[in-house]
Formats: sequence, structure tokens, C-alpha cells
Amino acid sequence: MLSRTADHLFWMARYMERAENTARLLDVNYQTSLLAQSSDAALQGWTGLLGICELSEAFASRYDTINARDVMTFMVSDPRNGSSIFNCLRAARENARAVRGVLTTEVWETTNQTWLEFNRLLSDGALKKDPAELFEWVKFRSHLSRGVTVGTMLQDESLHFQRIGTFLERADNTARLLDVKFHGVETEFFGSGAGNETKEVDFYHWSAVLRSVSAFEVYRKVYRDVIRPEKVAELLMLRADMPRSLLASMNEVVANLNAVTNEHSGNTLRRAGRLRADLQYGRIDEILATGLHAYLTQFLDRVSDLGYGLSKDFLIPV
Repeated sequence: MLSRTADHLFWMARYMERAENTARLLDVNYQTSLLAQSSDAALQGWTGLLGICELSEAFASRYDTINARDVMTFMVSDPRNGSSIFNCLRAARENARAVRGVLTTEVWETTNQTWLEFNRLLSDGALKKDPAELFEWVKFRSHLSRGVTVGTMLQDESLHFQRIGTFLERADNTARLLDVKFHGVETEFFGSGAGNETKEVDFYHWSAVLRSVSAFEVYRKVYRDVIRPEKVAELLMLRADMPRSLLASMNEVVANLNAVTNEHSGNTLRRAGRLRADLQYGRIDEILATGLHAYLTQFLDRVSDLGYGLSKDFLIPV
């Protein structure tokens, strides 16, 4: 396969996954903002959301103050924000168009229709009328795109590069979410001093974290207990049976990377396998003892390094 073809397939899937992840984060933050809370708490939520996506500086250059309306506009429909849902869906569609001959008709039509329909929804004021409904629509279209891809594409290199892009982006996003949501509360919740009142108040915080990755019901099924921060971290990092966990994502990356490996990619495969092994044999108590923030920061650096290696070995070099 030509490197530029692999590059378009990789980024097509990655941008679609990024659009879904952004919609998930916005949806949970929007729903949480409707709860009774102080203005400082609401501001902290939207500020943290910009931090997750590394958009704080870009937002500050365009807006004077942080508020729900401007953050959602910036992250959903602003064409000047390269990570907005608008630009992610456009980039996914353009990458798909560039390799139209490699895709099945169903995959192309799903991607193209998603872009066209999203523009119509924005024109009709869907973001202002009901943000939650628009976010659900984006998530549904991403699910549909993945389902159509797996259900109609030949199980060859084309599919493998799409899967690598999807799960590398998912691993990156889950790690960013965990880092921002847990950073600053590690001492409070993983130490010995948190009181019952604090734990009750922050039930909604940890519920929101779980809902942002569709893991609330999964948590209840696995742990059958009150929501505890260390269990949330374990579920979203080390459980191979949790679809959006770090380990599950890296399992998919390694499996698909194995399927396309060549004589130049041995080092990239080794780094991916080692990253997966650290998660597979890791223990949450050991990770928390050494510092969750430090662990996740290192994980994000390694994922970034892995993406660079993939580009060098298979795609158009960055």
C-alpha cells in the first residue's frame, strides 16, 4: 500500500474518533453544568475541558472570558479551531475523498453524509436549540462509521490502518481525560483524609467522568460498589474488557500493527508492545503510589512518540 493511502486512512479514522471524543466531553460538561453548583465550579469545568484538548491558549486568543456558550461554539463549529468537531468531520471527509477507491460505497457515503448533515444541523441552529441532542448525533454517526467500516471493508491493510488511527486517538483522549480530571485531587482522594461529605458531593464528578466514556453502567456491573476514584482509574486504564480503556485501546493498536508490520517497523512495534505490557501487568495501587499524573504524562509522551514512529515507518513523515 502507498504511504499516502495509508496516511489518509489513518487520519480519516482518527479525525472521526476525535470528533466523537470531543462530543462526549462537551456533552458531559454541559449536562454537569445544569446541576446546582457555584459559578466557580462551573468555570472550572469549562476551563478543564479546554485544558484536556490543549486549547486554552487558542481560546484565550479569541475570547475574553470563559463561559459555556463560547466554549461550545469554539469546540463545535469554529472553523478557526483545528480541533473543532466541524474541522474534524471535514478532515475525515477530505481524507476519505482522497482514497475513495479504497473504501466501500457504504463507508464513503456514511462519512460524506455525516459532513453534509452536520453542516445542515449547524445552519438550523441545532447547537443553540439543544446541544445535548447534537452531541448524541455526533456520537451516533461515529458509531455508525466504525460499524460500517468493520462490516463492509475487506480485512486487509486498509482496515488495519483505520483501526490503528481510531484506537491510538482513543488512548490519547482517555489519558487526557483522566489526567485533567484526577490531577489536583490525587492527594485529596487517594490519601486518607477525604470525608464522607466530600465523597458524596463528588459522586457527580466521578459519574461525569464515567459517563464521558460510556462507562457508568460498566462500573456498576464490574465493581457493584459506590464510585471510588481509584476504581475509576483502574477501570479506564487497566481493564482489557472496558472498550475505551488504555489497555483495550493499546491491545487493538498492537494487534493491527502486527498485521501490517514490515522490515522497517520493528522498533515501533516493540515500543507499542512495551507500552501495552506496562498496562497489562500494571497494578493501580502501584501507579497511584508513584503518582497518577506522572504516569499519564509519560503515557501521553509515549503515545505521541508511537504516532511519530508510525508516520515514519508507514505514513507520510511529519
